[in-house]
Amino acid sequence: QEKLAESGGGPVAAGGSRRLSCTTSGSIYDKNCMGWFRQRPGEEREVVATIYTVDDTQWYADSVKGRFIISRNSAEHTVYLSMNDLQPEDSAMYICAADVHPSTMMSSVVRSYCAFGGSWNSGDVWGQGTQISVSS
Repeated sequence: QEKLAESGGGPVAAGGSRRLSCTTSGSIYDKNCMGWFRQRPGEEREVVATIYTVDDTQWYADSVKGRFIISRNSAEHTVYLSMNDLQPEDSAMYICAADVHPSTMMSSVVRSYCAFGGSWNSGDVWGQGTQISVSS
């Protein structure tokens, strides 16, 4: 059963823009850190942006800072990744993930994890991914 549903991938010309969406259930979205990862063939998965669903605390990888924006719609339990000025090196499978923590964990602790890119482990929830292909 798919718990995170991504959409918005596809081909795009260099310099173009694309917005990815990730929709999930309230139990996964609420009070957790949501993130976008990307993975190129033969490379490890890397986190590119995270957002804390309570107060918008965000983090970005240096490689996307100033070009990508992560945002949320809490009413729809949806997280977005708006990608601008896309370059061929941005081509990858983009994967949405939820950094799930126990409900007893203090929000300040979850926020601090999210502010530094999340604390990803085997208990987290992952989507299937959506492909972005940037042509030069």
